[in-house]
Amino acid sequence: MTAPPRLPSTPTTAPDREGGQREEGGLHLHPVRPAVLDHLVLRVADLERSTVFYRDVLGCTVEKWQPELGLLQLRAGSSLIDLVTLDGPLGREAGAGPAREGRNLDHFCLRLEHFDEPALRAHLAAHGVAASPSAQRYGAQGYGVSLYIQDPDGNSVELKAPRPG
Repeated sequence: MTAPPRLPSTPTTAPDREGGQREEGGLHLHPVRPAVLDHLVLRVADLERSTVFYRDVLGCTVEKWQPELGLLQLRAGSSLIDLVTLDGPLGREAGAGPAREGRNLDHFCLRLEHFDEPALRAHLAAHGVAASPSAQRYGAQGYGVSLYIQDPDGNSVELKAPRPG
């Protein structure tokens, strides 16, 4: 097992305009405070195949099509999953597409509103999608049960149960 990387002992924040640290209620405020993941962009070889996967298998809804960019945006809760065609203007800018030796990313995780594992597995199987064994994994909301699947371009997608109430 490898040791975690060495991190600075205290978080750093950027100085305010006058050169001092900003404070609110005695707490230092970092100038960048992420609230939620807005969107992620996946480069895809076959837009129709990927649309069917994200819409029909994962329940995303089509939000916006921008043909001049080769960009289809799908709603996933409060976030978007953007699908960019490899042969479109945006896709061509990034070079070769994902392959076994060079992927778009390691994985991303979708937290589900409910997680009925037998029903979820049956749904995935009906669409020809294999799923990993489920396990407890740590994420933004703490530990929860999840499983992994792959989209048509080989991107790994983690499907995670909602945080226990």
